[in-house]
Amino acid sequence: MYCMYLPSFHFFIPILLLTMTSTTSITAISSAAPGKQRAGGAHILMFPFPAQGHMLPLLDLVHQFALRATATTTFTVLVTPKNLPILNPILTQHPSIVKTLVLPFPTPENSPIPPGVENVKNLPPSYFLPMITTMSKLYDPLLNWFKSHPCPPTYIISDFFLGWTQDLASQIGIRRIVFSPSGALTLSISSCLWRDLRTPTDDSSDKENALIPFPEVPGFPKYPWWQLSPLYHAYVQGKKNGGNSNSDDLEQLRKYFLANVESWGMIFNSFHELEGIYLDHMKRAYFGGDKRVWAVGPLSQSGPTERGGTNSEQSSDIIPWLDTCDDHSVVYICFGSQVVLNNNQMEAVAVGLEKSGVRFLWCVKEPTVGHVSGEYGMVPSGFEDRTAGRGLVVRGWAPQVLILKHQAVGSFLTHCGWNSVLESIGTGVPILAWPMGADQFFNAALLVEQMKVAVRVCEGEKAIPNEDGLAQCMAESVATSSTSKSEMRMKAKELKQAATDAVNGNGNGRGSSFKDLDDLVHHLLSN
Repeated sequence: MYCMYLPSFHFFIPILLLTMTSTTSITAISSAAPGKQRAGGAHILMFPFPAQGHMLPLLDLVHQFALRATATTTFTVLVTPKNLPILNPILTQHPSIVKTLVLPFPTPENSPIPPGVENVKNLPPSYFLPMITTMSKLYDPLLNWFKSHPCPPTYIISDFFLGWTQDLASQIGIRRIVFSPSGALTLSISSCLWRDLRTPTDDSSDKENALIPFPEVPGFPKYPWWQLSPLYHAYVQGKKNGGNSNSDDLEQLRKYFLANVESWGMIFNSFHELEGIYLDHMKRAYFGGDKRVWAVGPLSQSGPTERGGTNSEQSSDIIPWLDTCDDHSVVYICFGSQVVLNNNQMEAVAVGLEKSGVRFLWCVKEPTVGHVSGEYGMVPSGFEDRTAGRGLVVRGWAPQVLILKHQAVGSFLTHCGWNSVLESIGTGVPILAWPMGADQFFNAALLVEQMKVAVRVCEGEKAIPNEDGLAQCMAESVATSSTSKSEMRMKAKELKQAATDAVNGNGNGRGSSFKDLDDLVHHLLSN
């Protein structure tokens, strides 16, 4: 017998329309055709947060699941309409196993999110909280979809910014597993932070630089107050002032973070050889020492080559240009899908590049909604002419994994977002670290102080690097005669091998991430 959608809901094939009622009428579009989900086959809902750095690794995970799944398994990926193109590569590769659930993007009254925007890659970082709050409005539509589905999912795997899905899973009576696009060190720290509400002591003379200790976390890390999450800062400030316009949303945000460690399990895009002590800590501290913490990365190591959707910059110009460069001679510069440098920072990077004399590939993110016109993302006048022949400026999204894999790339100037970190590790490229916010300060500390595969060149989202110092770091990072950089490159090569062994295995058998993926899929398909 085949499981199929109720005939009364069947509108046309292969697209199905479901009309559901909650506080408002809403329409869900599913790509699963009647008869495609077989009785007895596992059905798992995958729910990414709409940000490029969150969606891509979760889709890489879906790819790995699909490779290991049986023919009767279905993975349904929930997105809103404007995020659907990002799924094209995974849907093309796995058309019979990966399906979509497209829910209309919520439009709550007085929402600060501009009409037509459904992904924070099109917004400044300050819009993360409104996006988190807006996505929680999908609770009732998603609940109704579950109730109307003849073969509903038995697991929800959702991003850690979607903590409200823990309540949804409990209400339905199924298991929720958290997917963390950040590392285990970050989750170890943030879980303590939101649970214990730590702040600088009252007698701190310099509160911004006051060190906040985390004695429960291995290595007893300490971070200055200003490097902790801006969302957490806003929460603490609101409590101190007796509330503000975002107080309710921030209170819900704390609830979502606390719900993450109440989930049935947790998946990290990381690997044991990189973060073993922090993964073990998460198991002990929040899962009673159980094995329901899986490290399955770096997912970019074995994910689809084409990532990023229809906005991806084609490699037709980039890769041929890199082919003309000597091995390890190019400094690649990119600050992810979210960061837009202000013009003073753009000037400092440009001057540093000119003074360094290095070959470079600079990926420039242009201003989005919320950036003051003319004050962000402008390449200095004449820069491209003055550096013609030894540099390439790319405006927009670039094929980062392909770039980092190229033998011409010698170093990577990055904000240290976790995806960029793993992509750099997976390709053995040393890092010039400029952490700016979120988890990036923790990531930089891991890379610089523990792994020895990076050097800091600047810190802070508003900081302006010293041009001479930046030029020197760039030049040394690709110099063949630099002893310290040779050592860093050797460390990076060793870590690359560890990452490769984790996802593929070696002469001693399957790697740690390979084993964790197999174990995770076993749980999903057998329970």
